[in-house]
Amino acid sequence: MIPSKRVIVGYCRQCFNAEAAKLGGVDFGRLNFEPVCLVDCLGQAHEFHFRTHLFGPGVALDAFELRDGSPAGYQFQIIGDPEEELLALLGRLIDKMRRALSVKHIQDSEYGLQVAHKVVRDRIEWDEAEDGRVPLIVVNGREITWDQFGRMDELWGLAIQAGNSGQKRRVATPGMSRPVLTGSRSGVSLLS
Repeated sequence: MIPSKRVIVGYCRQCFNAEAAKLGGVDFGRLNFEPVCLVDCLGQAHEFHFRTHLFGPGVALDAFELRDGSPAGYQFQIIGDPEEELLALLGRLIDKMRRALSVKHIQDSEYGLQVAHKVVRDRIEWDEAEDGRVPLIVVNGREITWDQFGRMDELWGLAIQAGNSGQKRRVATPGMSRPVLTGSRSGVSLLS
């Protein structure tokens, strides 16, 4: 655990991890993972980049696509113990990514975007184009505006589960033309 008396500011990620490991008494090596290319259920290739972030009791391993030099599209994260072998954590993250890429949650139709099956899973973000006034839904690595999302026919009687895999919250919204959102922005499930 990092002592609360000292704050780490202005470090690059690798230097932050090294300093956090030193302060926390953790043996945390420097591993730089090469990008990995995975194919989704439609045969489209996605290149994922990785970064690690050591924090107090854990380590986060992030995988993300890049668009215009910034993380976008598909994004994944797994949390592990800082003493755990990072290659094992990477293996678990890649398994999680493969499972997510194997399912198509939305599809284009003559009526616009539609829910492909009964469940839509992904994440909710900040919509910069709307100055953060409304959410931006990201499904299958595709950004969907709140307006586009509200026009999907299958949203009648929508229920939303938000949170990570360890916590789920369900909100029913029968008869509403627009869904109501609660919970965190990670691990969102949208159920119609």
